[in-house]
Amino acid sequence: MDLHMLSALTLYALVSSITPGPNNLMLMTSGVNFGFRRTLPHMLGIGIGFTVMLALVGFGLGGIFAQFPQLETALKVVAVSYMLWLAWKITQSSAPEGGARAGGKPMTFLQAAAFQWVNPKAWIMALSAIPIYAPGQSAAQVLLVAAIFGAVNLPSVSTWALAGTLMRRWLQDPLRLKVFNWLMAGLLVLSLAPALLG
Repeated sequence: MDLHMLSALTLYALVSSITPGPNNLMLMTSGVNFGFRRTLPHMLGIGIGFTVMLALVGFGLGGIFAQFPQLETALKVVAVSYMLWLAWKITQSSAPEGGARAGGKPMTFLQAAAFQWVNPKAWIMALSAIPIYAPGQSAAQVLLVAAIFGAVNLPSVSTWALAGTLMRRWLQDPLRLKVFNWLMAGLLVLSLAPALLG
């Protein structure tokens, strides 16, 4: 991969990782409700989980969808159902209390890693990055694309958790927090549009 293509890949990884989507909206909400430190496993689960998913797509998993389109439909149904459930959970979040919210827990590393498999934006990113930046799908190409995404993704998603953490004090007011959580839930539902329309 030449320098021009490497720069384009890095820019694509940055733009697709830092723009709003299910992962980033949930990280901001987690930052508000649980703080940055307790959101770290969630961030690492996203970064590592997506990198592994991207590599597996590059090694042939993406081709399964071409052979069995009904799998894509099933994945959409599961993804939409799960994300609607997550949106409902966000609306039920209560005020942060000194770093530990009663009745709630941040997403774990494994939950966040597994979430990548039902995240429509993650699938769009993976299924578009591999043919463009690893067209031959050689092991070296796929691993380079996955490594670039891994290196860019974690700092990108961390900015959303940090933004949420910085908003915690202002959102101590229960009404403000309720409005914020409903707004984040609504945006999470809106982020499903590419999966539903695509």
